[in-house]
Amino acid sequence: MKVVKFGGSSLASGTQVEKVCHIVASDSERRIVIVSAPGKRFADDLKVTDMLISCAERALHGEDTSKLVDAIIERYQRIAEELKLSYTIIARITDDLNTLLKGDQSNPVAFTEALKASGEDNNAKLIAAVFQHKGMEASYVSPQEAGLLVSSDPGNAQALPEAYEQLSNLKNHAGIIVFPGFFGINKAGEVVTFSRSGSDITGSILANAVKADLYENFTDVDAVYTVNPHIVKNPKEIRELTYREMRELSYGGFSVFHDEALIPAFRAGIPVNVKNTNNPEAPGTRIVSARKNTNGPLVGIASDDGFCSIYVGKYLMNREVGFGRKILLILEDYGLSFEHVPSGIDDLTVIVRQDQMNDEIEATIVRRIKEELHADEIHVEHDQALIMLVGEGMRQEVGTAARASTALAKAGINIEMINQGSSETSMMFGVRENVEEKAVQALYEEFFAQ
Repeated sequence: MKVVKFGGSSLASGTQVEKVCHIVASDSERRIVIVSAPGKRFADDLKVTDMLISCAERALHGEDTSKLVDAIIERYQRIAEELKLSYTIIARITDDLNTLLKGDQSNPVAFTEALKASGEDNNAKLIAAVFQHKGMEASYVSPQEAGLLVSSDPGNAQALPEAYEQLSNLKNHAGIIVFPGFFGINKAGEVVTFSRSGSDITGSILANAVKADLYENFTDVDAVYTVNPHIVKNPKEIRELTYREMRELSYGGFSVFHDEALIPAFRAGIPVNVKNTNNPEAPGTRIVSARKNTNGPLVGIASDDGFCSIYVGKYLMNREVGFGRKILLILEDYGLSFEHVPSGIDDLTVIVRQDQMNDEIEATIVRRIKEELHADEIHVEHDQALIMLVGEGMRQEVGTAARASTALAKAGINIEMINQGSSETSMMFGVRENVEEKAVQALYEEFFAQ
């Protein structure tokens, strides 16, 4: 059995949905299909989910939502018309959306969650109708009906342990199941959404629950690339990588998967295949538990910006028990989470996302560290980028750090910070934001261009 997920770009128009039909029909093992809400049809288009969020905001402010509702319904209607479906399915979607808008607004968060999730829910009903129109045995199954129970954390729901047992019954369902991504139901019967890339999470949960042989994730690229194609032209594709490598790349800035999306599949040891809806014959990228290292020390390079570093220096810091903990407690007082804490014997640096604090919070943190910990030196550096070199091959190959440092030096780029975890799966370099792309290009040339 294969669990298959299609992203918003794969379901944005009738033409795209037609491709989805061919993909599902071409393999009888593709039994569970998870769908996102319709995505962008062109660069300046709006995603249905974004329109639904705006609709919820207007409704909560007592503003007219009729034009926005019409625009949302039109997106589904165009797909239905292109594929020559009867109006029955659009009438059902229209009725569902209007019912939600007339619902209880006393809990604005719950109201918004339900409306936001209706993009996927109604698209699953539409895609099931398309499959049936094509003569395929298919049915829409809702998260409530299937038992996808989640925690009551809006925008960050977690599947409850009992959900997996209930969802396992889906493997006995006849025909093709079309299942909406992005949300589950809490024990109070309320809709609660997952974090961003929520449909990927749904697919991963269902693959785990039914113990699928493969989880296929269809998107709009042929594979995961070794580096951001907006930074390096025509980068090499990654044919195979491990879950650990994918998580490191996602954390480092890769947008193919949210870094938590694959955890349920990983726990069940289910391989994931990233494929292209527009080119389904391409092999794509396989994400597996373990792989043979045949492509050098690195599998990919990721980068992200918007960081700042809080440097703290104090003579004999290493003798002072609890010094690091005290710094982190001060950050915690202001709701700051940290990314990395590289340290020496007399100094340490805390890397945080700089959008977490304003000038006032920053000044207060600096003052408290100075006064409470008697630091000799403290300063904050803004506008930094983190570049992540990822590859389990680094464990077997000597000199990766030297090659990277040399490549950056030849490009005239100063390294602000270096950090490597004990797992030796990733190595991180801190550089100034204004040289981020140049640094990534230099590292790509060193490790992949040849």
